[in-house]
Amino acid sequence: MKITRQEIEDFLYHEAELLDEFRLKEWAALFSSRGTYIIPPIGNPDADFTTSLFLVHDDRERLEQRALRLLKKEAHVEYPHSTILHNVSNVRIVHKEEDAVKVKCNFATYRTKRERLDCYVGVLEYTFVKENDELKIQEKKVILKLDSLRPHGKISIIL
Repeated sequence: MKITRQEIEDFLYHEAELLDEFRLKEWAALFSSRGTYIIPPIGNPDADFTTSLFLVHDDRERLEQRALRLLKKEAHVEYPHSTILHNVSNVRIVHKEEDAVKVKCNFATYRTKRERLDCYVGVLEYTFVKENDELKIQEKKVILKLDSLRPHGKISIIL
């Protein structure tokens, strides 16, 4: 698959913009029909989801439901919506296959709400595929580089 780092960077910046603007339906559409969004336990990025409790482990249908739920007023923790800023850096292609590209990058996501600032940092691991000639996310794995979720204690946004 012929995809350049620049194309991937543009895609990642677009994804960050969608998340910052809470355009979550459009964000979910970036995933392939078999796409997954996962956040393994802190300190155990290679955990097996069948034996470990993941912070998030969504297939395409579930991540669409998560996006819709976060847009509702009933999502008290995110209504009104937080102010969010996603930063992506050190984008690198780590492996190319005939039908997929694996990418790693660093991230920092800042969230402000009710006069409080939370910062999430870590590494994003993506697998990109082409679906109907469009670049799509097959898998997005968020590896948090935190000791714990303190002081915020939760993840109420999409990283």
